[in-house]
Amino acid sequence: MSQDVEPAAAQSAPPTGTRTKANETLEDYTLRFAPRSYRKWSVGVVATSALGGIAYLADFAIGANIGISYGTVNALWGILVFAVVIFLSGFPLAYYAARYNLDLDLITRGSGFGYYGSVVTNVIFATFTFIFFALEGSIMAQGLELGLGIPLWIGYAVSTIIIFPLVVYGMSLLSTLQLWTTPIWLILMVLPFVYLLISHPDSVSTFFAYQGEKGQGSASLGSVMLAAGVCLSLIAQIAEQIDYLRFMPPRTPENSRRWWCAMVLAGPGWVIFGAAKQVIGLFLAVYLIANVAGGAGFANEPVQQFLITYTNIMPAWLALTLAVILVVISQIKINVTNAYSGSLAWTNSFTRITKHYPGRLVFLGVNLVIALILMEANMFDFLNTILGFYANCGMAWVVVVASDIVINKYVLGLSPKQPEFRRGMLYAVNPVGFGSMIIAAGVSILAFFGVLGETLASYSPLVAIVLAFVFPPIIALATGGKYYLRRTDDGIEHAMHDEYGNPSGETLRCEACEQDFERPDMTASGTGAGYVCSLCLSTDRAGAHVLPEQTAAP
Repeated sequence: MSQDVEPAAAQSAPPTGTRTKANETLEDYTLRFAPRSYRKWSVGVVATSALGGIAYLADFAIGANIGISYGTVNALWGILVFAVVIFLSGFPLAYYAARYNLDLDLITRGSGFGYYGSVVTNVIFATFTFIFFALEGSIMAQGLELGLGIPLWIGYAVSTIIIFPLVVYGMSLLSTLQLWTTPIWLILMVLPFVYLLISHPDSVSTFFAYQGEKGQGSASLGSVMLAAGVCLSLIAQIAEQIDYLRFMPPRTPENSRRWWCAMVLAGPGWVIFGAAKQVIGLFLAVYLIANVAGGAGFANEPVQQFLITYTNIMPAWLALTLAVILVVISQIKINVTNAYSGSLAWTNSFTRITKHYPGRLVFLGVNLVIALILMEANMFDFLNTILGFYANCGMAWVVVVASDIVINKYVLGLSPKQPEFRRGMLYAVNPVGFGSMIIAAGVSILAFFGVLGETLASYSPLVAIVLAFVFPPIIALATGGKYYLRRTDDGIEHAMHDEYGNPSGETLRCEACEQDFERPDMTASGTGAGYVCSLCLSTDRAGAHVLPEQTAAP
């Protein structure tokens, strides 16, 4: 897979039709289809940028925690369940993002939720970004305290402030940052694991024999599902992968193989790396518990896992230096993605509800402030409950969209295969996706908190997954799929796609802002005077440009 970097001028050149009120190069097409004129990166650069965002250390802590609680066997089975669910549910979402150059909110709108119905999923995703920003920022602050003696409260602020300038220029800067830091991060992460396998081969048998605090030596379905439930709180990570994948170049016969490899690896394939990190985190934790005095007290802390292992390989000063470097690189790589994706999610929701577009950078600041408050207030004592609650909502959302794409679009044919996101083309709310998510999330949350019985509490992730998978086709069949499209004709005669099925690169002039945008972003104006872009439609308070509901097929 090629990873050649495009010329800097090509990456940062402003797109055709830069808006006067919002420079789309800075805004990274927050509310829009990502146009062909801006997507100048190779498939390798896009994939590397997307995978750079999974450098977080929380996976090491998650793997360690579930292993300590339920034992190695149950933890490994739980991680496997997590990986299978994430891959299967993430594949159709990633494909649509890369193929049609849309973020997950825009995909969600046309996959059963409706124009306003997907706002609730945006809030779910935005919550994911600031919760995990706070979690990752706190790990970075711990590294700064350990290596440089910086007090935690200052470290929280530093880990937040440093992110803002790195995210301002969106994909143009993030692609370069992720590309150049990934090799260093990989070496520092893999080194301790390889060292232990070679120098302490007995650590492998110790690892598999570890029974955890509850002494569970054999697999237990309840424990496996509880472990999987913790891991599945990361299900919304696919939305962050998609925020990069939407910049994939058009798929052609010449690049088809590389395009598919990049899409799979950087889309649902992120879970392969995530699961590996969780296993390594558990492996290092078991090693510390078995070989280091008092290791049980800090075995689940990634900073300590790497520092102690590094110390066995090299001088203490170098071990500390490398541990701090690993922590800082890891947290910057993931938190630029958390901050970037969160800013997109908040802006999308705010603009649709208020019909006002404040710009992505405003909500970049909002997301960072919320995360900093969480860190400074030391609210992590109840974050496990929050994550468990959140996981059920996240799973309900992602699996519902996946079910709609796979079953309703390709099996039943009730949902339009071409994704639609433009105002006026969609109904405000579609009961297929919106209703399914509410049912799946609501029932699984009740199960999570024990309302449906203590036995079912362990299986709340499974409840969310099953209900989210089966209800979209049931409701689609019951409604005949009539709430997907308000209109089937957008009033433009020009073709939406090129000869290879990629979104067209032809440009049209928006009568509202008098700028040029590519065909997939446009509809005919309700005034009958020309065309209008999707952002002007979103901010049209009077609705003058919105096409009327189509009462009969054209």
